[in-house]
Amino acid sequence: MDHKKIPIKRVFPGFHELASLIRFRKLVLSPKRRRLSRALTIQDLRTVAKRLTPQGPFDYTDGAADCESSLTRARVAFEQIEFQPRVLRNVAQVDLSVEMFGKRVSMPMGIAPTGFSRMMQTEGEIAGCTAAAAAGIPFCLSTMGTRSIEDVVTAAPNGRNFFQLYMWKDRDRSMDLVRRAQAAGVDTLVLTVDVPVAGARLRDVRNGMTLPPSLSASTILNAIPRPGWWFNLLTTEPLKFASLAEWKGTVAELLDHMFDPTVGFDDLKWIRTQWKGNLLVKGIQNVDDAELAVAAGADGVILSSHGGRQLDRAPVPLYLLPEVVARIGGKAEIHLDTGIMHGSDVIASIACGANFTWIGRAYLYGLMSGGREGVDRAIEILQGQMIRTMKLLGARTLADLSPDHVKFLRNRE
Repeated sequence: MDHKKIPIKRVFPGFHELASLIRFRKLVLSPKRRRLSRALTIQDLRTVAKRLTPQGPFDYTDGAADCESSLTRARVAFEQIEFQPRVLRNVAQVDLSVEMFGKRVSMPMGIAPTGFSRMMQTEGEIAGCTAAAAAGIPFCLSTMGTRSIEDVVTAAPNGRNFFQLYMWKDRDRSMDLVRRAQAAGVDTLVLTVDVPVAGARLRDVRNGMTLPPSLSASTILNAIPRPGWWFNLLTTEPLKFASLAEWKGTVAELLDHMFDPTVGFDDLKWIRTQWKGNLLVKGIQNVDDAELAVAAGADGVILSSHGGRQLDRAPVPLYLLPEVVARIGGKAEIHLDTGIMHGSDVIASIACGANFTWIGRAYLYGLMSGGREGVDRAIEILQGQMIRTMKLLGARTLADLSPDHVKFLRNRE
């Protein structure tokens, strides 16, 4: 059977019709703003950060302990979540805000304590705390921070500023930091309890990661193609730990020298008597320990494997979460960190019962990519992902989320 071929009728568009179809991107002259605008995910920011930052500082952020299995497993746990969406719900407006220790914050995510921050990018903790304050989320300063408690509170006087404490062998010095935090108006103390000894952070050992930086021939060669980082290092105040005396050596050596492996639950009870604000215990990796921490006076716990930087093959916080919720839910706040790289990871954590989450690497990738503007971009990316995930799940508020919204694709071990 013959088919008659129907000719295609072509109409050539005029200039005005073409003009309506072709739109040129607005010219962005700033290289920083250009690269940040092109970053659509935290992984994109990581790619930019790796290009701009020498190997030593980048690996300090990017790496974990030993074979880095704890970090890998934490991320795989999030990837193996299968969401269970509900449809035909009115999700025109989504509210991410949540009450944390009696105060409302804009979303269930804060910036976790990270050491060495000015080594990553010269704005360091000031970029972090001011970006957090602008976004309406908490910022937690590390004992190993390169800015002091007073610096952070001065830079972000209206922010929700936390302070993270390691217990040192010199208890008087530890408690001096607690008193300074109290005097500065810090409302929450975060006691980290998973560092009786430093984890085997092999990337740092291989890179000779020290403070101040060790300028070997390989360090200099690696920094030469990164003039922005090099210029900042040489033209700003020397890098040092703001809460510690001068130290010449690796971070792992400092941890082993300073931090007390004898800290126990009696010490936690004693700290509770000294600190008048909210008390969070970070580094909980066992259901019984979560219960004991609350019994000792903690207002909340952070389920955390220290970003995979301490014990390798540690429990995955996301898998531990439902058991901890069953044991202490309603008695204390339950927070979670380690492995969060996407806004949907935050939403999955809340659906599984967490009250709040914390980001470390995601924040530092933003910092390395563009200072304060890079941190703003990291928060913006994660917030947008959270809102989109909530809408696709059919949830308008965090209270609408439940374990029914998630399913693990494999058995939790």
